[in-house]
This record gives sequence, structure tokens and C-alpha cells, in this order.
Amino acid sequence: MVTGPPPPDRLRGFIDLLMETLDDPADGAEIARRAYLSRFHFDRLVGAALGETPGAFRRRLLLERAAYELSTGDAPVTDVAIGAGYASLEAFERAFRREFAMTPSAFRAQPAPFRLPAPNGVHFHPPGGVLVPGPNERSMSMDLIDRMLEHDLWLSRRILDRAGTLSAEELDRDVRGDREPQAFESDEPTIRSMLDRLVFTREVWTAGVAGRPDPLPGRDTSIDGLKRRLEDSAVEFSDVVKGIRDRGDWDTAFVNALRDPPQSFTFGGMVLHVLTFQACRRSELIQALGEVGIDDLGYGDPIEWERAVLDKSA
Repeated sequence: MVTGPPPPDRLRGFIDLLMETLDDPADGAEIARRAYLSRFHFDRLVGAALGETPGAFRRRLLLERAAYELSTGDAPVTDVAIGAGYASLEAFERAFRREFAMTPSAFRAQPAPFRLPAPNGVHFHPPGGVLVPGPNERSMSMDLIDRMLEHDLWLSRRILDRAGTLSAEELDRDVRGDREPQAFESDEPTIRSMLDRLVFTREVWTAGVAGRPDPLPGRDTSIDGLKRRLEDSAVEFSDVVKGIRDRGDWDTAFVNALRDPPQSFTFGGMVLHVLTFQACRRSELIQALGEVGIDDLGYGDPIEWERAVLDKSA
């Protein structure tokens, strides 16, 4: 029994289907069949989520597209009408005037905004896409820095969880061969050392910002120990970065006097450095884990993370 709107991923699938069929003569029953639903349940699900029926949604997007084409191109109005799915110019003009309060010819002569009022914020987006707003306040409250930090932590946790299924022998086996390590890589060519470097980087940089010495050798590199260190360092590093953002201190320089010789960095450069090379290390680990049979981590795509977060918050 259908009791409410679909989760975000399913809704996006419905929107994708409706966009794919904008220029398709298929009727509502056929479109519902392609979604593996009855017409009744398809209309009910989409209507509950979008606030308008699938038919009304498609008609509005087609009219928005038609208005955009009128304002930016020189195709005859009759061709635009046919492209919008109308069998006659008269029917198109009636529908267009009802929504835009002017004829298509008048709109072309004096273009206005092509987007119509919508209960869901979903609109045609040129040249042939659709604009879908964030589904809830949580996604809107997360800026790019929040997203980058949370994706980094999400993928690092996944990598450590999957590495936890390996034996000690597999964790400590040489996975680099004769290749020389890159500057961002660990000195030792093992998965364990790569995991340690992934966590250690945050620890070093947060220590530098706080004026503490670098963590001492002999740190815990067991999987459980790495997980504890990851959580502790991620919280501190996130607090540091969000504080920099909130104060607007991206261009502020600081000197790490504990380095030999002392080094100076801007906060913005430091954050970019860490996030850029963490991405390299995560990719290195995904490849190394794939070589020992763990091949379900994908590419660490941020879009996959975003969809996982939206599913949980829906």
C-alpha cells in the first residue's frame, strides 16, 4: 500500500522518466508502466511528491521550454507549438496565453521570465535539462565546505570498514611493487600504512593550527585504533575548518613554528591542500583494496554520498 511520497532517489527517477518522455507520444499509462507502477499509483506517488500530476508537470515543463525557445531562437511559432506537444497552433496559443498572459508572438517580441509558478520548484533548465531544488532544510544549510568535509569522512569510514575485513597479512602486504611513491603517499607500500597516512594527515594539520607538536611515532595502526583516530581527528579538523569559514579567515596566514624550518600557510591554502591530497589518498586506497578483492567501493563519488545522506534524512 502506498502511504506517502517516494524517497528522494525514487523521486529523482520519476523526474528523470518524465523528462525522458517530454517528447515521447506515450500516454500516462505507458509512462507509469515504464516506472513499473499502475497509472493510479504512479499519479498518486508523483502527485504527492510534486504537488501536481505527472500530466500537469510535463505540460508545464514543455511550456517553459517553449517560452525559452521563443525568447532565444527564431524557429516559427508553429514549430515551437509542435515541439511542445500541441496538435494545433490555436491550442498552443490558448495554453500559452493562459499561463503567460500574452501570446507566443508577444512573448517573443518582449521576452519575460520563462519559468512558471510551480508547487515544487522543479523547472526546465536550458538547454535540455531540469532544475531540481534541495529537498529539505538540511541540504540547504550545508555549504560546499560542509559537503566536502562530510564526504571525506563518509568515504574514509567506508574504506576503513572494508579494510577491517582483511587479514593482517593482507593489510601488511606490499601493494605498490617497484613504483616510487608519490609525495602524497605513505613511505611504506602497504594498505595499513596508507590508512595510517589518511588519518595522520588530519592529525598533523590540526596540531599545527593549534600549535601542538606532531603526533609521536608508535601510534595505533590497528583497524580499531585507526577508526578511533579517524573520528577524533575528523571532529577536530572539521571544527578548525568551519571556524575558519565562519570567521572569513581564508586569507589569514599562520606560521607553524614547530616545523624545521618554520613554515607559513594561509588557512585557505591549508584546507585546499588537505582536501586535495586526501582525495588522492582515498583513490589510492580504493585501488589497493580492489587488488585484494574489495571491489565494492566504486569511485567514492560525492553524488553517491549525497544520495545516501538524502535517503537517511527523507
